[in-house]
Amino acid sequence: MTHPERPHRNFYGRRKGKHLKQSHEVYLDEDLEALSPGHVSWDNNPARNDLDLGALFAGRDTWLEIGFGGGEHVIHQAGENPDVGIIGCEPYINGVAMLLGKIRKASVDNLKIYPGDVRDMFDVLPERSISKAFLLYPDPWPKARHHRRRFVTPEHLEPLARVLKTGAEFRVATDIPDYVRQTLEEVPNTGFDLVRQGGEPWDDWISTRYEQKALREGRAPHYLTFRKT
Repeated sequence: MTHPERPHRNFYGRRKGKHLKQSHEVYLDEDLEALSPGHVSWDNNPARNDLDLGALFAGRDTWLEIGFGGGEHVIHQAGENPDVGIIGCEPYINGVAMLLGKIRKASVDNLKIYPGDVRDMFDVLPERSISKAFLLYPDPWPKARHHRRRFVTPEHLEPLARVLKTGAEFRVATDIPDYVRQTLEEVPNTGFDLVRQGGEPWDDWISTRYEQKALREGRAPHYLTFRKT
């Protein structure tokens, strides 16, 4: 069987911190595999076959959180919306371990985790299969020469647009004014309409550790909502 050619993808973020708590190592060993959404990585799915989301979430709508950090928001959404299925992607294994601990306490059953690059996830999500997506406090890459590493570039936005349903909501939160600028420039160019922007969060918002850090350091959060056309 001929498989698609594996693309070269640079990855610039951290995969792991200096230290994992013993309890976090236990969560990773005991819980992570059972929460997998299926074969996502190129090593496990070189043919890039689509995930069967209908079987994964029993036909429920599927949401996607891109880079869930410590997992505060994604676990909140899973608990508040048991009628949907949610996939969280996060390459930083310490954050994955933190979320696994939260899942044990919350006992949600509608959340799956991919501990890797969301671009691999985009490869295997069916076209127009995601009803809502979240990008919350992404890595700002503040230096001008690094702006191409930001999520809000065509490399990420075009495959995101492919997997979102028509009318799907895409939420972005950031405390970096230049990230707001780039988001407002780039996202509408890939098939989205701006619905809302400003300093007031969404009604179902829960503040994350990254937002609290921004507030402590005097940076104002900004919230943007787009609709897939």
